Amino acid sequence: MPEEEGGLEVRGRNGRMGIVKSFLIAFSMYSRIPVPQFQWEERDMRYTFCFFPWVGAVVGVCVYGWNCVCDRYGIGMVCRAAVDGALPLMITGGFHVDGFMDTMDAFHSYQSRERKLEILKDSHIGAFAVIMLALYGLLYMGAFSEIGDKRVLKIVCAGFFLARCLSGIGAVSFPLAKGDGMLFLFADRAHRRIVKGALYVQSAGCVLGMVLVSFGTGAAVTAAALAAFWWYYRRCRREFGGITGDTAGYFVVLCELCMAVSGAAADVMFRWM
Repeated sequence: MPEEEGGLEVRGRNGRMGIVKSFLIAFSMYSRIPVPQFQWEERDMRYTFCFFPWVGAVVGVCVYGWNCVCDRYGIGMVCRAAVDGALPLMITGGFHVDGFMDTMDAFHSYQSRERKLEILKDSHIGAFAVIMLALYGLLYMGAFSEIGDKRVLKIVCAGFFLARCLSGIGAVSFPLAKGDGMLFLFADRAHRRIVKGALYVQSAGCVLGMVLVSFGTGAAVTAAALAAFWWYYRRCRREFGGITGDTAGYFVVLCELCMAVSGAAADVMFRWM
């Protein structure tokens, strides 16, 4: 009996350590926030996607805090919007933007599916990646420059969390275009039932909080995120036969933009009403 209890205690301790390691892996992989480093083992990756949205929570808190500083000290709108665009890049190290640029090059190559998958792996960037990133930056900063209502800002900042919830759900639910790569590694080792459940619960909690802040804006921003999610699934299935790590980054960036534009539109409507 003591041996059995000891075994249960060891398994419980290992399980708790596995969760802590999954948390650290999520922040090590998807952000530039310093965390303790260790050698990753297969069992440590089972719950990584559960904690992926919390990188977005850090981004959202930082963006909201920056806007509060701007209000307090009268910082101009151009500087405010520029830093709003820079903060996600600084915190994540541009991890998702890299995937966005690779995906844009592949989408605009108009080549065969096999060639598009090769372009995704190419470390070089093409003209369309630069053009689409410039367009994205203009739209993103333009949207944030129109957000003045604190309720709208809270909802849009919560969107950084929601985008990563949906990205994680897609990673463990959608077909994968390749049988290798970082996304395949994490998805293959994920405890899918627990990860899906955790991400669905976190998504529902985030959406509930958004609609409680403002029902109309929360619903509009949520609808924009779900529309981006649907578009991501349909287009990646058609273009690549599934998703990859690069397209997952593309989705996070696209979803954040759609939510920011939706929130800005809601803010403008509030001012006219």
